[in-house]
Amino acid sequence: MDVIEEGRSRVILKENGVLNATACDYPGSYTFDDTWSHEKFKKIFSVQIVKWNEREMEFDLIGIHAAIANAFRRLLLSEVPSMAIEKVFVYNNTSLLQDEVLAHRLGLIPLKADPRLFEYRQPGDEDGTEQDTLEFQLKVKCTWNTNAPKDSTNPDDIYKDHKIYTRHMKWLPIGSQGDIYKAKDVGPVHDDILISKMRPGHELDLKLHVVKGIGKDHAKFSPVATAFYRLLPEIILTRDVEDEQAERLQKCFSPGVIGIEESKHGKKKAKVLDARYDTCSRNVFRYEDLKDAVKMGRIKNHFICK
Repeated sequence: MDVIEEGRSRVILKENGVLNATACDYPGSYTFDDTWSHEKFKKIFSVQIVKWNEREMEFDLIGIHAAIANAFRRLLLSEVPSMAIEKVFVYNNTSLLQDEVLAHRLGLIPLKADPRLFEYRQPGDEDGTEQDTLEFQLKVKCTWNTNAPKDSTNPDDIYKDHKIYTRHMKWLPIGSQGDIYKAKDVGPVHDDILISKMRPGHELDLKLHVVKGIGKDHAKFSPVATAFYRLLPEIILTRDVEDEQAERLQKCFSPGVIGIEESKHGKKKAKVLDARYDTCSRNVFRYEDLKDAVKMGRIKNHFICK
């Protein structure tokens, strides 16, 4: 890779500084013709899904500018719809939590309900319909446990229902919702989220209305707990690193970044396994005999998004 191309596409990590941190991959930053073209962009741009499950997604955006990657991040935070508790009808609350604090805690509980299956509630509609609203009931009363051991001081032994969890929320289907959905598919993401603590005589009797919204209106509608990106690390070994040096080099990086294999001469030899997991700590520069063995950088147009 020549010096010009490296300056445009790589951030270089040195012992006491960072080179090429300024973006210069836009047309006109160099004297030669590098005008942007749609066809060229289609060839270099790609999205690769690395990990995807019910709780987490990791994907790579390759071949774009940082501004576009940041736009994706902001869209995830503020424009992707989700379902959240919007209205809390308090019929009885004798717990220590004030009504407004309790309502705020309930609003932040993540729900499994798929927003694609619901409509936005119309302005001015206080009741909602089966197309735009889910209803839950939270009705719990704390009592003494008459069967508790005499000498026990453990609240779990002497009280009943003194900890209110999301599993206490009961779904109340509206209209034909009971035929379309299942309680496990629309309820809280986790059953063990603590909502409140109570003592005998304390009671909660609430109705909860869940509606569709976006994070731009309120953080409770944001479908992600956090969304961030980082540049893909690049690690190049400039010479062979063997035996004790190889083991020391391996310890300078995060687990899984540097591996050790047996060379043709029966020696231990370091190799790069997967630079993706590197945190760019630059610990290798602590050792004078290893400084020249590694070239560290980050690829400017390859973004790891989580």
